[in-house]
Amino acid sequence: MVLATQLTRILGIRHPIIQGGMKDVGTAELASAVSNAGALGVLTGLTQPTPEALRNEIRRCRTMTSKPFGVNLTFLPTIIPPPYREYAKVIIEERVPIVETAGNNPGEYIDMFKQAGVTTIHKCVAIRHALSAERMGVDVVSIDGFECAGHPGEDDIAGLVLLARAAETLKIPFVASGGIGNGAGLAAALALGAEGINMGTRFLCTAEAPVHQAVKEAIVRGDECSTALVYRPFRNTARIYKNSVAVQVNALERKPNASFQDIQPLVAGSRGRKVFETGDIDAGVWTAGQVLGLIHDIPTCQVLVDRTVKEAQDIIQKRLAKMCTV
Repeated sequence: MVLATQLTRILGIRHPIIQGGMKDVGTAELASAVSNAGALGVLTGLTQPTPEALRNEIRRCRTMTSKPFGVNLTFLPTIIPPPYREYAKVIIEERVPIVETAGNNPGEYIDMFKQAGVTTIHKCVAIRHALSAERMGVDVVSIDGFECAGHPGEDDIAGLVLLARAAETLKIPFVASGGIGNGAGLAAALALGAEGINMGTRFLCTAEAPVHQAVKEAIVRGDECSTALVYRPFRNTARIYKNSVAVQVNALERKPNASFQDIQPLVAGSRGRKVFETGDIDAGVWTAGQVLGLIHDIPTCQVLVDRTVKEAQDIIQKRLAKMCTV
């Protein structure tokens, strides 16, 4: 038995679950394992240093799965932006069927993908952003609650309200993201009107995720209080794992007239990559969501996907259905 939703039909997948596009994590190893499990695996475009490297990673992923997978392309506020158009061209030329976009001003790229027949999913942290994405013509919106890893926006609206607002506002399908790590989260998302879920941190803690075992063990040890919010003074809030570096960053941000230059050496991307490569969880900053409190093991992607779907089915059929009486 499966949970058939608009999402499974649109994406051509068996289960209404998407693996979040995570920097330095969304490689062919993880994406193919998720897709082979019946969900949607996602390569992270900017994890690859060049567009041609992304082309090679897409081709490598195709040798590891025959199932649909997607590519995430996030548009970041940087001094020297990556060659986004070249990354987008590679995605189109390689006939990737699904793209997940995130960040600011994706309109021209969404137009490119739509003209090429690529299904588009855009991540949003506010209803006003979701409505804008809907007007741009995206196929699906991913609604990220305040619990999520990475950038939750500046409104601080948790998923319970944000998803319900999406259901009463949007005309296109949406998926729930942030704070979801088990079948209860999937069942709740469906009840709130979502057509599926997006899980990032939960897939980070799987056997196939290309990060050091010590990182996965730290996730299992963590709880819902094991994250920190950084960059708040600069209105670019990010949720990260609460390690010694996060504590230092928060202390510096509290100083009068704090600037990003004060913390820049601590939050360098190279330091974050070192965490995943060496297992030194205090080597730099790395993103993690409040779902840490719901992660208690390191399963394979197949086990995680199957378990999540079964838990959701049991909740819907064996618990909720019994509450409906004449």
